[in-house]
Amino acid sequence: MTLSRQYFRCAGPTAVIAAFFLTACVGDSQFSDLDKLMAESRERPQGQIEPLPTYPPAERFNYSALAMRSPFQPPAMIAAESEIGGKVASEPDQIRQKQPLELFSYSALSMVGTLSKDQKIWALVDDGNGRVHRVTKGNFIGRNFGKITHIGQFELDVLETVPDGKGGWINRPRTMGMNEE
Repeated sequence: MTLSRQYFRCAGPTAVIAAFFLTACVGDSQFSDLDKLMAESRERPQGQIEPLPTYPPAERFNYSALAMRSPFQPPAMIAAESEIGGKVASEPDQIRQKQPLELFSYSALSMVGTLSKDQKIWALVDDGNGRVHRVTKGNFIGRNFGKITHIGQFELDVLETVPDGKGGWINRPRTMGMNEE
């Protein structure tokens, strides 16, 4: 026990002297450039942050394909025995001379009006290229051998003859309504 007391007695003044030298070596002169830089940056005028830019509200988008098949699902398989809706028909006369509106697809055509004189009625059909054609019952329109069967005041009925996919033909009725534009 006397040895440890003697050790601490000798180490006590040595530790105090070592601590004094350590604090004396650490001076402000070592960090004076850093202190100067911090003081300069505090003295600079403070800037303002610019406000965020304002953007117009996004346009609304109505997704209208909800009733359609999802592109991530395989298409429904159609049985081989199934037929395209319509009545069985004979092959259309493909030799006859085509009428002017048979050069346009049915979806490009639109009814724009009617004319009547002496109990005869004509429909006015726009071909989509700016020309209006006068047609009557019995005329053909569209690429699927569509024959006009009835002309009403606001619509005309067409009976198309389309292939059934099995080498035969079927009749498919369609109605073209008056274009409201």
